[in-house]
Amino acid sequence: MTCQKTDVPPAEELDIPALKAKYRAERDKRLRREGGEQYVRPTDDLSDNYAHDPFTPVAERDALNEEIDVAILGAGFSGILAGYQLHKQGVTNVRNIDHAGGFGGVWYWNRYPGVQCDNDSYCYMPLLEETGYMPSKKFADGWEIQAYCQKMAEDFDLADKALFHTLVESIVWDETIKRWHVKTNRGDDIKARFVIMAGGVMNMPKLPGIPGIHDYKGKMFHTSRWEHDYTGGSWKDPVLDKLADKRVAIVGTGATSVQAVPYIGKYAKQLYVLQRTPSNIDERPNPPTDPDWVASLKPGWQQERMANFHTGVQHMFAPGEEDQICDIWTELVRN
Repeated sequence: MTCQKTDVPPAEELDIPALKAKYRAERDKRLRREGGEQYVRPTDDLSDNYAHDPFTPVAERDALNEEIDVAILGAGFSGILAGYQLHKQGVTNVRNIDHAGGFGGVWYWNRYPGVQCDNDSYCYMPLLEETGYMPSKKFADGWEIQAYCQKMAEDFDLADKALFHTLVESIVWDETIKRWHVKTNRGDDIKARFVIMAGGVMNMPKLPGIPGIHDYKGKMFHTSRWEHDYTGGSWKDPVLDKLADKRVAIVGTGATSVQAVPYIGKYAKQLYVLQRTPSNIDERPNPPTDPDWVASLKPGWQQERMANFHTGVQHMFAPGEEDQICDIWTELVRN
C-alpha cells in the first residue's frame, strides 16, 4: 500500500521550545495532588444512576453450586480470548462471569453517539481469520464490535455458559478440595480448578468530584451509561432528536467527547463543552472495507498486519518496508 504523502512543516518552521512549553503547561493543568481521589465513585446516592445496567434487564436465576475447570472473571476481549484459547485446547467446562449484561467489556457499556474504534479494525478486532468475519470499515462502530464479541462467544462455545449481571465478591482457596471458591452477589458458590482474571479498568464511570454533583436536580448521566430514551436515537442510529429543546453541557474533551460532541451539537438547542485540556483533532478517513482487498488476502494476513502495525508504532519501518496501515498511528513514525 502506498500511503498518501503527509503535509509536514519543515523542521526550521517549528518552534520546538514553544511546543515543549505548551505541552508542559497543559500537563501541569492535569496533574493533581489528589490523584485518583479527585473522582467520585458511583456509590450511595449515585448508585441508582450509574452502578446498574441500563441496557439489559436482569434475568432472575437460581444460585449455582457447582464445580468447573476454569472461572474467567470478565467477558470483554481478554475474557473471550482466554475462553478461545481454552476451547482450542479442549477445555470446555468454563464460565465467563461479568457484571455486565452481555459480552463486550468496554464495548458493551459504551453506547454513546459516535462511539468507534480508534485503531485499524483489521488489527484491533481479534481472530478475524478464525471466525471468518470482516469489519465493515477501517474504524468499526462500537455496536459492530460488541456484536462481534457476541459472535466470538458463540463460535467458541462460551455464550451459553456465561453468568451476566453477576459480581464476584470473594475468591478463596480451599486446600482440602484443591479448588477456588468463587462467590458472587447472586449467591453462587462456584468451585474452580483455575481462575483467570480478565477484568478491565473502564467498566465503571469515573465521575468528577466537583461541588454540586450530589445535589444537581437536572438530568445527568455518564457517556458510558448513555440514555437514548432521554436523548432520542439509538446505538446504531444516533438521531438525538429529543434534545431539540434542551441545553446540554458535556464535561471533558477526551476521545469520548470528540466522538460524541458532533452529534450532540447537531441536535441540541444549545451545547456547552467544558474543557480543561484541548484535544488533538485531525482528519480520519474511514472508508468501507474494499471487497477486492478482502479477496486478495492470503492465510495469515491478520497476524502479518498486526506485526506491521506494531513495527509502525513501536519501532521503525525498515527502508522499503511497506506500511500496511497508513493512518495517524504509523504516520508519526514515518515522519
